[in-house]
Amino acid sequence: MIRSTARIWAMPVLLAVLTLIGLVAALLGDGAWDLVSAVTLGAPVAVGIWYSLRRKR
Repeated sequence: MIRSTARIWAMPVLLAVLTLIGLVAALLGDGAWDLVSAVTLGAPVAVGIWYSLRRKR
């Protein structure tokens, strides 16, 4: 049961952590922080687009 729970929550937790890192990076400064923010905030968007465009079986 624990193994399946970890599999279910792994991706949502990863996306939440990426979003949190992106939001903090956006607040910290300019330059490299902007790149970190764009990449980490774009990752959940890219995953959502990828899943929405995936062909249903």
